[in-house]
Amino acid sequence: MVFIVLLAAILAEPLSLRIGISPPVLMTVFGIVLALIPQVPDVRIEPHLILPLVLPPLLYAAARRTSWVAFREDWVAITMRAVVLVLVTAAAVAAVFHALHPAVPVAAAVALGAVVAPPDPIAATAVASRLGLPRRLVSVLEGEGLFNDVTAIVLYGVAVHAVLTGAFSAWEALGDFVVSALVAVVVGGLLGWVTGRMMDRLDEASWKVALSLLVPFAAYGIAEAWSGSAVLAVLVCALYLTDATTKTDDSSYRLIGDSFWDITDLLISGFVFGLIGLELSTVLKAAGPHWPRLLGGTAVIIAVVVLLRLVWLLGIWLIMHWVARKSSVDEPRTWREMLVNWWAGMRGVATVALALALPFTTDDGSPFPARGEILFTAFAVVLFTLLVQGPTLPLLVRMTGVSEDTAQERALERQLWTRVLRAELDRLKEIAQEQDLPEGIYDRIRDDVMRRLTSADPEAAGEDAALIRRNMRKLGRLQAIRQDVLAAGRREALAARREPGMPPDIVDDVMRRLDLRSEQ
Repeated sequence: MVFIVLLAAILAEPLSLRIGISPPVLMTVFGIVLALIPQVPDVRIEPHLILPLVLPPLLYAAARRTSWVAFREDWVAITMRAVVLVLVTAAAVAAVFHALHPAVPVAAAVALGAVVAPPDPIAATAVASRLGLPRRLVSVLEGEGLFNDVTAIVLYGVAVHAVLTGAFSAWEALGDFVVSALVAVVVGGLLGWVTGRMMDRLDEASWKVALSLLVPFAAYGIAEAWSGSAVLAVLVCALYLTDATTKTDDSSYRLIGDSFWDITDLLISGFVFGLIGLELSTVLKAAGPHWPRLLGGTAVIIAVVVLLRLVWLLGIWLIMHWVARKSSVDEPRTWREMLVNWWAGMRGVATVALALALPFTTDDGSPFPARGEILFTAFAVVLFTLLVQGPTLPLLVRMTGVSEDTAQERALERQLWTRVLRAELDRLKEIAQEQDLPEGIYDRIRDDVMRRLTSADPEAAGEDAALIRRNMRKLGRLQAIRQDVLAAGRREALAARREPGMPPDIVDDVMRRLDLRSEQ
């Protein structure tokens, strides 16, 4: 079953490009179809293992795509959503659920609120990144999705503890929240620093990537053992290491690491969204034979979750743009972007993991109150946001006309390439003066840099641009011949690999160097 789900996760990627539906949505539907087949066995994973096995690598992979600088630029929008909106949503859901089920303790209702409050960063960005949305918009969605799990999980822990023990103190909960955050920052920062020093002493890129796989689990486990926020520790550690690797000149580690974490993210997120569908039968059994009676109340909870996000974003947008006039501080910048932000608030991995991790009994041995109803409601929220909001988000994007400014993006890219290549030219001049570089070698390297500069930004090349453009046509033909020649060498190396007495590792090393030359 695991093999089938992972295979589906791979095939969902090309299929999503063909039909325009995001992989999380496809995997959820696939899981539901499997769950409805009588011959398919129930998938049972221990609830207390879901969070520590799934969240660390997913959070680490997602955090690698952002940075402290990006978070600092968007901290107002991220904080208002990842902290305040999560708390407001949890309180509203708890109030409505308690009103619908008066016999359920308030703490259990708050646990449900914490479960359904945080939008999922994987689902939102998987959809948004394929729609050509402005990068600043996607950046805020990613930041919200990463940090709202911190707020939700801390609130979830407080609520579940109150249900299990029957005791609750607001001041104690606030103190636990502060201590949890401080412990997480210390653990994540210290582990990131230690890991960075270790990576500096490792020579092979594969060794460094293997170490990076262990780090998120270590950050999660240590922070949890010391009563800290495990999620925040992973994020702090990931952001530290991401910033550290940008300061090193280890291109092979970045290339291998990016590929490795892309594959890890693809497989784990695909498996988790498939698990969402597969767990449907388990949830229905937990809710009992009378689960259809829960549909009305569940629809009310879904409406609260979805509409409250709209009201909140609309209110913040009106305040920032009509009262404070600070359109450059917060996102979204237009009412159309606000609507896209609203509809992109899909629930996913964290909601499912937290719901399934609810204990079965309290400390006195009695059943956890309304556990079946909480699971049913949480899964209904996830399925609605994934299967309704997910497929219709592209339609909303087309209707509102929200899209990235491709001209501005290209201009920024040209500016960056100009800076990079100008820096290369300056360093080449310094080397020529310091080492008395022969003129032939200097001209050859300079022509290569100028060719790339002309290709990236013709205006930046100055008066040499016309000459280089004429040479580029010749270079294009030379490049084609060069690739053909390299291909002949690769075919010969592969033929040698099949010959007796030729060690495969020697051939693989030669092939790797040929492949790297092909990419130059």
